[in-house]
Amino acid sequence: MIRENVRELLAEIPAGVSVVAAAKARTPGEVLEAVEAGIQIVGENYVQEAGPAIDAIGGRATWHFIGRLQRNKVKKAARLFDLVETVDSISLARELDSACERLGKTMPALIEVNSSRESGKAGVFPEETEGLLRELACLKHLRVLGLMTMGPPVEDPEEARCHFRETRELFERLRAIGPAGVELDVLSMGMSDTYRVAIEEGATMIRVGTRIFGERPQRERGEKEEG
Repeated sequence: MIRENVRELLAEIPAGVSVVAAAKARTPGEVLEAVEAGIQIVGENYVQEAGPAIDAIGGRATWHFIGRLQRNKVKKAARLFDLVETVDSISLARELDSACERLGKTMPALIEVNSSRESGKAGVFPEETEGLLRELACLKHLRVLGLMTMGPPVEDPEEARCHFRETRELFERLRAIGPAGVELDVLSMGMSDTYRVAIEEGATMIRVGTRIFGERPQRERGEKEEG
């Protein structure tokens, strides 16, 4: 099923849009099946879950962190991942920058935008994004490539359109006025239920979980999917 789902999805996605397979609660075997079917980027929500999959699959995929990064996991995340999609504060960014300096690497990153302005939700509000971008531009071992947004939970994908549109407009404005040396190329928006609308609104990257892997195991039901 996974192989067929991947083939159908990749055939549908237009050129210029990357697919991140959101692997929350999936086994290394399931992730490997998706990679063998054509997935090139795997997104993990939890550092501890990523380790076994990365050990099994390694360089056959690029690894993105797409969950909320806890401070006590920063060092391990810096070692394991190729890109962090969820930077939303200067304090987190500085810790990640320091960890990468010790490793002798520069971490590509996306700023997570709370486009729906939900209290308690990860991400920086749209109006605060430019200020954070300018602060991040000063860090030597973090390289901002673009923006990411989840959007709100919706029954109808159309309800997410205005949030994706606002994030795309913010992305375009920051590309035009951003700090020197910062090139924004990645706009990560849309999940299994909203990726079509996100692509219509300008997403260059989507995070898809259930569309590839099917429903998550019973123990994970009721949690909001990060992809």
